[in-house]
Amino acid sequence: MNLSKKQTERLVKGCINNDRTAQEALYKLFHAEMLRVCYSYVPDKELAKEAFNNGFLKVFQSINNFDTDRGELGGWVRKIMIYTSIDLCRKELKFNTVSFDVQEHDDYFISPSALEKLYFEDILQSIRTLPLATQTVFNLSVLDGFTHKEIGEQLDISEGTSRWHLAEAKRKLRELLEPGSIRSKERSEIKR
Repeated sequence: MNLSKKQTERLVKGCINNDRTAQEALYKLFHAEMLRVCYSYVPDKELAKEAFNNGFLKVFQSINNFDTDRGELGGWVRKIMIYTSIDLCRKELKFNTVSFDVQEHDDYFISPSALEKLYFEDILQSIRTLPLATQTVFNLSVLDGFTHKEIGEQLDISEGTSRWHLAEAKRKLRELLEPGSIRSKERSEIKR
């Protein structure tokens, strides 16, 4: 998906001019990756598809704001998809607005060996068992690299609440993913 600057400029210019061929090329170029982004933020597949479609509508409506000198097209589209997904499920998110004092260091460590043994779908399935608010903070922080300040601004929560949700996500995922844990044993018995 690495487009040269010239290819990107041509594609963006075509979309600005409402060239259907350019719009279709942009859509096809990012379809699979951006649909996965929406699925990672919105637990319901139909809502994820809605977020995806709304996101692409926003991309086409604001493509004239994209500057090839300031960033990469894929990153710009991804950010729009993330924010659109969050906006769509924000109504359903029930964030605890109490600020928690969570230590800055990570008390909840998931061993790399546990993660290596799982496939992506298993990990995604485990992440989806988290409460929606906790899942969203985890995705923004771990998968997309947002800071707690950025997460707080985007979700209208305090930085402390964001830290609490991340710590809670890591604690719950550790319980699910660590070998020898009760849920890990239950999952292996089900697969047999």
